Amino acid sequence: MSKFTHFNESGAAHMVDVAGKTSTRRLAVAEGFIEMRPETLALIEEGAHKKGDVLGIARIAGIMASKKTADLIPLCHPVPITHIDVVLEAEAARSRLRCKVTVETVGRTGVEMEALTAVQVALLTIYDMCKAIDRGMMIQCVRLLEKAGGRSGHWQRNEAY
Repeated sequence: MSKFTHFNESGAAHMVDVAGKTSTRRLAVAEGFIEMRPETLALIEEGAHKKGDVLGIARIAGIMASKKTADLIPLCHPVPITHIDVVLEAEAARSRLRCKVTVETVGRTGVEMEALTAVQVALLTIYDMCKAIDRGMMIQCVRLLEKAGGRSGHWQRNEAY
C-alpha cells in the first residue's frame, strides 16, 4: 500500500492508514534537469548573477520544499525527515543543470514525494531567479531514481536520461 490517494466505500478520498506498518529506514532519490542557454549556465556557475548565489538558494528551496510536502500534496502523510541532500551539477555539454535529491527517514511510509517535490522546487527556484535573462529555460525529466525501505523493498531505475 502506498501513500497515494485511495477511496473509501463511499467514494471519498482519504489518507492511507499506515498505523499497522512497521517503522523502517526509508530512502528516495529523485532527479530533474533545467536546460538553458550556455550564457545563463555560465553566469550561474561563475556566481555572477545579480540576485546572488543561484545554486545555494535553490538548494535551500529544495530542502524547505521537501519538509513542506505534506502541506502541498493533498492526502500525503507528514514524514519526519532525517536527512536531505540536494546536489546541483552543471552539465555544460548539454547546457543544463542536474538536480539530484536524496531524502531519508525512519518511518511508516516512504519519502518519494518529498524527494520529487524538492527537485521540482529547486529547479523552479533556478527558473525564477534566471527568468529575466532566459525565459526559454525548460524543466525536464523529473523522476524517481531509487527507493528503499518498507514492504515493497528496493527499487532502482536503470535507464539514464
